[in-house]
Amino acid sequence: MFLTPGFAGVVCFTLLPFAEVVRRSFQSAVTAKWVGWKNYETVFANTAFRMAAMNTLRFTGVCIPILVTLSLTLAVVLQKLRSGKNFLKSVFLIPMAVPAASVVLVWKTLFHSNGLLNGLLIKLGGEKIGWMTSGAAFSVLVVSYLWKNLGYDMILWMAGLSGISEDIYEAARVDGAGEWKCFTRITVPNLLPSLYTITVLSFLNSFKVFREAWLVAGDYPHQSMYLLQHLYNNWFRDLAFDKISAAAVVNALVVLALILVLRRSWERE
Repeated sequence: MFLTPGFAGVVCFTLLPFAEVVRRSFQSAVTAKWVGWKNYETVFANTAFRMAAMNTLRFTGVCIPILVTLSLTLAVVLQKLRSGKNFLKSVFLIPMAVPAASVVLVWKTLFHSNGLLNGLLIKLGGEKIGWMTSGAAFSVLVVSYLWKNLGYDMILWMAGLSGISEDIYEAARVDGAGEWKCFTRITVPNLLPSLYTITVLSFLNSFKVFREAWLVAGDYPHQSMYLLQHLYNNWFRDLAFDKISAAAVVNALVVLALILVLRRSWERE
């Protein structure tokens, strides 16, 4: 009974709309004529889709391991601090409170062709770098994602660390275990449930980086940072609902498969 209102909302605003997307993926955009697998064939043959999909996979493949590892390292360090812990936690959480428009303004100030970074490079005797018009755009996108989500993941790790009894560490140290042994044999095994949750949330949050990328570089950024979200946005503007629906179904199936694989791997551990 208590779950019914929430489940009804999920059905109305998530499951039913997605079922409609699945139906549209087998129909033409204008006449709603049944076309079978033609939309999927068109999507997979589309060069822009393949490039956006590869960039998205590359982005998540690079960002998530770095984010998970770096946030865990910071969480372990902060957990051991005696003073200043709350202040540092607040500092790392500030990026989450910064509006996207403000982040974009900082991006433009730093990475413009006449921005602060290029000005610094010229003073040091270097040359200008086209941060947003070259392959460096991908690195800028990665840094933005890490900066935005590092504090959030760190807090989640610290919540998991706080659930590990200090008595276990003291018993291990009495038996001669060092800090590295305590980390690998006590901390990591006890954090596996948190690792699954944090990895999935980090993966889902990686799709939100589109806001800053679109506001900075527009509909067609440098090809190294052209993600699936850009492609969906451009197809939606062209009212290509058939291609959007097919690509969305493929994307959803891939995301679901990745989450299930992650879950199975944690369960085996």
